[in-house]
Amino acid sequence: MASTKEYLDFILEQLSGLEEITTRAMMGEYIIYYRGKVMGGIYDDRFLVKNIKAAALLMPEAEFELPYEGASKMLLVDNVDSKDFLSELFNAMYPELPAPKKKK
Repeated sequence: MASTKEYLDFILEQLSGLEEITTRAMMGEYIIYYRGKVMGGIYDDRFLVKNIKAAALLMPEAEFELPYEGASKMLLVDNVDSKDFLSELFNAMYPELPAPKKKK
């Protein structure tokens, strides 16, 4: 099941307090970037973020979910109604994630 544009638009509205949020459509799903770094994505109308220390600390009860068959488990963000929480989450995760790869 592919994600809906409506759910993507909802999540983007929730992230509207952050600058430099971009997305990329990929096989019916959406990858979400913050200031050039991959944070997570929308998979089957679920907002999942990378399983890193900062995210796990802010969401200690988060469930692990597979975005798609063969992928690494990610953390399910269940507090999508709070813009403040999502901003805090992305700002906490950002320093821990690797810099974007340079294009050749």
